[in-house]
Amino acid sequence: MIFLAPSQPAAPLHPSIHPRCCCYFPPPSEPPSPHNLHLRRLFFYLSIGKLPLLHCFSRYLVIIDDLWDVSAWNIIKCAFPENNLGSRLIVTTRIKTVAGACCFGYHEHILEMKPLSEEDSRKLFFGRIFCSEEACPGQLRDVSVEILKKCGGLPLAIICISSLLASERSYQKERWKHVLNSLGSVSGTNLTLEAMRQILNLSYKNLPHHLKTCFLYLGMFLEDSEIYRHELVSLWVSEGFVSKAHGQNQKQIAISYFNELVNMSLIQPAQVDMHGSVLTCKVHDMLLDLILYKSAEENFITVVDNLEAITGQLQKPRRMLFNLDGATLPRDVNMSQVRSFANWRGSTNIPSLAEFKYLRVFIADFSSSSVDDNRKIDLTGLCKLYQLRHIQIEGCDNCQLPTQIRGLQKLETFDIDGSCIPMDIFHLPCLLSLHIFHLPCLLPEGIGKMKYLQRLRWFDTLHTSIDSIKGLGELTNLRLLYLRTGFSEDVDMDVLNSSLAKLCNLESLNVFSPDSWIPEALTLSPPPPNLMGLSMMRISRVPNWIEELHNLQSLHITVDKLNNDDVGILAGLPALMDLELTFSRALEETIVIYGTAFAILKRFVVYWTIMPQLTFEAGAMPKLQSLSLPLNARGWKKDESATPTGIEHLLALERISVGIGSDTESEQRSAESAIRSAINMHPGHAHIKIDIQCY
Repeated sequence: MIFLAPSQPAAPLHPSIHPRCCCYFPPPSEPPSPHNLHLRRLFFYLSIGKLPLLHCFSRYLVIIDDLWDVSAWNIIKCAFPENNLGSRLIVTTRIKTVAGACCFGYHEHILEMKPLSEEDSRKLFFGRIFCSEEACPGQLRDVSVEILKKCGGLPLAIICISSLLASERSYQKERWKHVLNSLGSVSGTNLTLEAMRQILNLSYKNLPHHLKTCFLYLGMFLEDSEIYRHELVSLWVSEGFVSKAHGQNQKQIAISYFNELVNMSLIQPAQVDMHGSVLTCKVHDMLLDLILYKSAEENFITVVDNLEAITGQLQKPRRMLFNLDGATLPRDVNMSQVRSFANWRGSTNIPSLAEFKYLRVFIADFSSSSVDDNRKIDLTGLCKLYQLRHIQIEGCDNCQLPTQIRGLQKLETFDIDGSCIPMDIFHLPCLLSLHIFHLPCLLPEGIGKMKYLQRLRWFDTLHTSIDSIKGLGELTNLRLLYLRTGFSEDVDMDVLNSSLAKLCNLESLNVFSPDSWIPEALTLSPPPPNLMGLSMMRISRVPNWIEELHNLQSLHITVDKLNNDDVGILAGLPALMDLELTFSRALEETIVIYGTAFAILKRFVVYWTIMPQLTFEAGAMPKLQSLSLPLNARGWKKDESATPTGIEHLLALERISVGIGSDTESEQRSAESAIRSAINMHPGHAHIKIDIQCY
């Protein structure tokens, strides 16, 4: 249950005003949690007088999300002035007494979020399991009603229980009764935190062992983090959670684990690609609460954010989420059993690396740390942690890294944002992913020896030796390659083209030139047969060889000049579903998307500097769902013909986003009216989501 409580008398608040600005305070009886850090930092800002700067502003809107304790509110409220200037403070909480404390006696301004109605609860429950209520077998009707009563109209509870039943694919009444009985004394009329945890715990208990460990490992990330799938599955593999099966590599198996957790609604999709594959995910805060509770109970993860609260839990930690600011761990803490260490908050007081014996994963973000320029964070000890599989470091300017790491023979991922690449990195036989986000970063000498490498990101070919560029062609296992580069006469294009042509397993290529145009001499001919994603930033024209990319599904390209012939090349790509096209100028007054063009394209984003007339003919882009385009309304009365025409022919369109550039409000209104008139000609305009932004 969510309560919204404004701190000053105000007009009724709309329930959609609910941004995420997390300040979470768990009860003292709960296990250690990284959420404590949010509140301690807020208290710190209060103590040094940062939030009282609000006194200087005439009006403000502040949202404090998910407050759990009245005592915390009593401290927070001291930061805010009491006046009648129209400011608003919104607090969300699950606890009615906290809502009462936050409303300054104006109880009529407490907005209680109502649970789902009985009808909506049934629709959500049966839709998840059977696609519709009518498809539910008759013998399951009665027990379904009892299960829904336990859920109390809470969407998260309904989704978790229905996902559990759907994943088992068992329609036996005895099994459903077992789930009902497992909920015990849970009452849907007033679900407490403990009762909600009991519902979620039922989903956890029914997971197979391998998914339990993968699910709990999500506790190594901070609340509200957007977690990349490829990073998560890599960590699972590094930790040894993924079994080896005949005919499948561990990454594919790990992705199947990830998809199972998504299908069971235990993790929430955030970004989804054109195929419906989840690229990033988030964890609901109630599920994160369960994860941290179970992790503390099973000594799976130790969250270090409050030394007083976890003194008895630091004997033999196995995985550590290190969120300790301004303090160091006691010397008697035994770090020898720690397998994963994550320091997302930038604390510089991390334990000495010499204390780790079996560490497999080391993650640290020092980008927000305030470190004296004369003192570096000593990470040279990483070279002696021989069990390491995964190194991920941000803020390397503050760090002293090892110059040699050839001893890390099991290392699979090396991801840093510094310029210091160990000179012996090519001696690592198991390295799969090498990501150096720093300019300039030259291809290391001996790179051709890294035969197992699958991901190579952000390397510069400018001033790189010919031998290293040739060595790039030896990496025939590469799936992903990002070249962030400049081009000059020093770059031998024939050698680079020859190397790229040898990458027979390449699936994604990104070539970015920030300071110069990519020369037309760069080619992918013959193209890698499995290439599905291509990004080329700053090339003069659409190259002819692109039409050979018959498996290309995603293309992001920035060109200087565009004409209809170029569009024709792109339109003929048979597998293209996602296109981002940026161009400086069009060589013709009208760019035409002709009928039958882009047969399976689902997403089209276009940007231009000098705007032509864009026309969609009947039959063009028959499967397009999302369209984004700019509209230059400056001097609108002189050039009203610049409104795109033929939008009504995009029969599958679901969403259109338009950015309007203008100098006056009247130009904005005219442009918005014109684009809405064009959309209103669409036969399904009532169902199209329209997003118009003016700048």
